[in-house]
Amino acid sequence: QVQLAESGGGSVQAGGSLRLSCAASGYTDSRACMSWFRQAPGKEREGVATAYSGGSLIYADSVKGRFTISRDNAKNTVYLQMNMLKPEDTAMYYCATSREWCGAYPFLLRHYPYWGQGTQVTVSS
Repeated sequence: QVQLAESGGGSVQAGGSLRLSCAASGYTDSRACMSWFRQAPGKEREGVATAYSGGSLIYADSVKGRFTISRDNAKNTVYLQMNMLKPEDTAMYYCATSREWCGAYPFLLRHYPYWGQGTQVTVSS
């Protein structure tokens, strides 16, 4: 059983930065994708960024140029550096890992059986 533990959320003013971390424990396939999602109140959960095991990175258009995902395969950990935060980035952020390679559409929720508990990010204007 894979368990994910997130940390690093908090409250910042617009323009500020936060760094989220997510450590996976238990067996994970070497091809597994590690991703960040977020969910704002009253909205659907949406993909933010994905780090493929081979090194490719995918970002949602809304965060390109501001967020950076990185992955340490040796530590089974994924990070999300968030810069130039905006009030619309306010949400609960979740990390997730797939059971194997997640394909060409990494933001499909059905790829991810394993989820963290979430960490709140609040950006004030």
